[in-house]
Amino acid sequence: MNFDTMFSPYKSQRVPIIAGRGMVCTSHPLAAQAGLDVLKSGGNAVDAAVATAAALTVVEPTSNGIGGDAFALVWKDGQLHGINGSGRAPESISIDAVTSRGHKTMPKFGFEPVTTPGQVGAWAALIGRHGELSLADNLAPAIDYARNGHPVAPVVSKYWKRAWDAYSANCKDDMFKPWFELFAANEDEPNRPPAAGEIWKSVRHALTLEEIARTDGKSFYTGALAHAIADFSNKHNGFISKTDLAGYEPRWVEPISTRYCGFDVWQMPPNGQGIVGLIALNILAGYELDFGSARAYHLAIEAIKLAFSAGKAAITDPDHMTVSVEEFLSPSYAAKLRESIGKRALEPAPILPNSGGTIYLCTADSQGNMVSYIQSNYMGFGSGLVVPGTGISLQNRGADFSLDPAHANALQGGKLTYHTIIPGFLTKDFKPIGPFGVMGGYMQPQGHVQVILNLVHGNLNPQQALDAPRWQWMADKRVEIEHHFPRHIVSELSNMGHQLSTPPDGGGFGRGQIIWQMENGALCGGTESRADGAIASY
Repeated sequence: MNFDTMFSPYKSQRVPIIAGRGMVCTSHPLAAQAGLDVLKSGGNAVDAAVATAAALTVVEPTSNGIGGDAFALVWKDGQLHGINGSGRAPESISIDAVTSRGHKTMPKFGFEPVTTPGQVGAWAALIGRHGELSLADNLAPAIDYARNGHPVAPVVSKYWKRAWDAYSANCKDDMFKPWFELFAANEDEPNRPPAAGEIWKSVRHALTLEEIARTDGKSFYTGALAHAIADFSNKHNGFISKTDLAGYEPRWVEPISTRYCGFDVWQMPPNGQGIVGLIALNILAGYELDFGSARAYHLAIEAIKLAFSAGKAAITDPDHMTVSVEEFLSPSYAAKLRESIGKRALEPAPILPNSGGTIYLCTADSQGNMVSYIQSNYMGFGSGLVVPGTGISLQNRGADFSLDPAHANALQGGKLTYHTIIPGFLTKDFKPIGPFGVMGGYMQPQGHVQVILNLVHGNLNPQQALDAPRWQWMADKRVEIEHHFPRHIVSELSNMGHQLSTPPDGGGFGRGQIIWQMENGALCGGTESRADGAIASY
């Protein structure tokens, strides 16, 4: 048989998955199965999240890698915990250092946008505080996939080809050669990406993950892997050093929330952009929304515009912010923003969203523990840099820094940047409903708001809430919509002044996962139809 894995002449429909003892929802079936295997082996939802996350660095390297950042919200022991696994800019970097190399804005490729990777530290911290198994136990499935290989999934292969073309055009220096060597189809055909169904394996990934497992992550920051990263940086005039790596620690933080229609919607505090979604929900809380109407879409789009205009101007390293979370989430501030919304589309200061490379997953176990987890190399594979001899692809998160010294998110050594990746969680009356998330750069808070509206006002189940057609505000009055958006709504929104367009590819609208806990304790999950989404449960 010679079929196209991405072609479908028919409209298909997914139903939510219901299970009683454990569930893993993510964008790749093999990674979901890795998390389920850990659950069945005595691990809890935290173990399953780390196992799934590690597996995704192997089976979906188009969206994340070992050298990225991570955030998580963990419901355990009747409380919601937050961990910020994002890394700081290298101490030696500065605006002058970057501009002296001829850059007018932060570049996307090379060492300039590389920040200290926080993901491995987050894995170790999560397992150390809340896991039941060892880090080695949780990384075992990923190591197996890396050493013995796995067939590349359809959507992953599409983005692998797209990234290969982009890096081929932009990454011609010798320092990028390890990326092409690592992510080629195979050793016999090193000059192309793998196609869907081809077996791809990486012994270097396996060895790197084994070193992380053997040392409980310490090698990445003070051992052999840290030396390899720093030596690679030093060889190519990079900024990240052994000191930067050795000084890294993930931060346990208090999650933030807002009350919306009787539900508490939880996010991570800045430097993450989750507060953007909360600001938008606070604005929308002042309206009676007729779900599915053009007016409801209009109000949601306008609320997102105002929330982003505020967030992008102020969100950065919390130690450098001049506006507090409390001020952002105050009723008076929401009321002030609401006054700006009329019957016609606004044109606030332009914010230009770009596509992101991120994975989101959520897990739940029979003890009531739940995890909302997200990790990323930022833009696809990241900076285009792979540490020679390892499976570490370094993120390009620093591309979000500004080179304008007056900007809140101005580049500075040792500073955290505005961060796009955000896990979400929903509770009601101090009881957990469950984790949710929609990955994808600046689409993420927009996706979170749309999921909440679908669930609260549309009374949609988790799968329907994800399958519903999405919109994404891009800049000024420009809004992208999916091809199956209701045509009568498109007409009405156009008459309100929104400039609507439909991209040929739906990848920019994000990829989400949801697990809700039902009243009887059963778990109901939805997964992303825009990806190789899968739910593993028992």
